[in-house]
Amino acid sequence: MAWKIDFDERAVEEIEDLDRPIQRRVVTYLENRVLAADDPRRLGNLLQGERSGLWRYRVGDYRVVCRVDQTNQTILVLRIGHRRNVYRR
Repeated sequence: MAWKIDFDERAVEEIEDLDRPIQRRVVTYLENRVLAADDPRRLGNLLQGERSGLWRYRVGDYRVVCRVDQTNQTILVLRIGHRRNVYRR
């Protein structure tokens, strides 16, 4: 079974607010690197603290915060934003 990516409504809004080149860079990274990986967790970093259980992927100065569901092989993108403010609520 292949991995699948879903986007939370907030993540969709956040990616739409980014400049087109950055949008392309993030989507290309997710499609070509994360989906192509046997285990996408190897490319990301596990977050700690109040975001424990979530994963983050680094795309230049931008971060993609996700929930990785190994059982259903689904990656739910929760947040996309600049590293300076993506972790703020």
